Amino acid sequence: MAGQVLMVQGTASHVGKSVMVSALCRIFRQDGFRVAPFKAQNMSNNSYVTADGGEIGRAQAVQADAAGVEARVEMNPVLLKPEADHISQVVVMGRPLLTAKARDYFGLKPQLWEAVHTSLDALREDFDIVIAEGAGSPAEINLKKNEIVNMRVARYADAPVLLCGDIDRGGVFAFLVGTLELLEPEERELIKGFIINKFRGDPSLLTDGITWLEERTGIPVAGLVHHYRDIHIPEEDSVALDDTSRPAAVQPVLEVAVLQLPHIANFDDFDPLARHPGVELRYVDSPAQLGRPDLVIIPGTKTTIPDLAWMNERGLTQAVKELHANGAAVIGICGGYQMLGTNVSDPDHIESSITELDGLGLMDLTTVFEGTKETHRINGKVVAATGLLAGAAGMPVSGYEIHMGRTVGQGFTPTFLIEDRADVAVTGSGDPEGSLDATGSVLGTYIHGLFHNSELRGAMLQELARRKGVSLPDATAGVDLDREYDKLADWVRSSLDMDLVYRLSGLSRDYGAARVFTV
Repeated sequence: MAGQVLMVQGTASHVGKSVMVSALCRIFRQDGFRVAPFKAQNMSNNSYVTADGGEIGRAQAVQADAAGVEARVEMNPVLLKPEADHISQVVVMGRPLLTAKARDYFGLKPQLWEAVHTSLDALREDFDIVIAEGAGSPAEINLKKNEIVNMRVARYADAPVLLCGDIDRGGVFAFLVGTLELLEPEERELIKGFIINKFRGDPSLLTDGITWLEERTGIPVAGLVHHYRDIHIPEEDSVALDDTSRPAAVQPVLEVAVLQLPHIANFDDFDPLARHPGVELRYVDSPAQLGRPDLVIIPGTKTTIPDLAWMNERGLTQAVKELHANGAAVIGICGGYQMLGTNVSDPDHIESSITELDGLGLMDLTTVFEGTKETHRINGKVVAATGLLAGAAGMPVSGYEIHMGRTVGQGFTPTFLIEDRADVAVTGSGDPEGSLDATGSVLGTYIHGLFHNSELRGAMLQELARRKGVSLPDATAGVDLDREYDKLADWVRSSLDMDLVYRLSGLSRDYGAARVFTV
């Protein structure tokens, strides 16, 4: 028997759909069910590599983690990675298909829909329930004809839909009712409950509004979910970087500045730094915002050369070089690593129309873009033992690579030794990776997730503190994501009408409870 499908759609982007799916995945897992996330089409440069080297949205990997299952490409069969306005790389079943303009993309829909429904069918064969996530809003009139991620998925699976609205934005009742009004009757029939998300204050103040909404629409409010601050789940959208309201638990002694590039990718690489006691992490997009940080990070990007050109125009390239000359450390991740060298070239215009551009010149490296995209999970160890990595030699490192381009050079120390790439063989005892300059203060690597390695992160921060002559507060081993998923599940479970959710899911709590100890 095929697994059930329960869908979460939203009145707009960034209303909490991804987090709600993570919570429901964990709740059903806690209750003894085999559960998987699904998002037919995701638009994000925040991506993840599956065990077989496929690329999917990072949010679906987080949701799979919450569900306690291995992430797989069927959970996000279509991934759009924006490269410029109206242009995206189209990744299908984990592999790049082509780069297309928005208008040309519509012609791919029959092929993409095939990938979508076969992926959903495969997940339903393997799991008791699939928690599907929509994208943006199902009421985008200009997109409805060709959409493959919202109501088309719900109708295909005959899935009940929970419609989520963000009250923190204001106008949540207008958003919810307006969305319903713009749906076709057969689509409206699939909306079985509302979720009002990110509420602050006294719930009794919303009673009249909820009563009006239910009477006006005939659809129950499935839950009023309060805003939270002490649960740490990776964010999907870079709009989350604009939230600077996270108070520091400990007075910071180190400042870290991350350049907020126009096409920043995998920004959750830096979440562990934001949570590390004694560290202030800031995202900046101008020299005036840089200040005097102890560490500057140039993050990954979907378009290295255009973002490097943007840095030049903003004066950030020169500002970073001056900060380094005055003692600041610099780390480049993926595209940021490529920018650290003397030259980046794209002779076949794989990334953009710009053929080549000078880099920051902080390392004697050059990068040439090639047609093959490297996507691998990796495990290895630190082999450098100086500078930022003093005292870190031999420490384990794990993460993943997602990049196009080959970087070569001289006059640097290899930083890591990759001993295992999950989907390809490594040579001999391992493959050297990354670069550390002669001063020990400029480090480049293709490894995403570097700072999620708690022992290595701690060693690097302690070295920065030693250089500055300050003491870094003691840190725990880091955030236990498994515990965070449980906290999120408890928070959402207490806010939702779980009897309604179970009726919609078509599952029996008693059946799940009988299996909970075998999950």
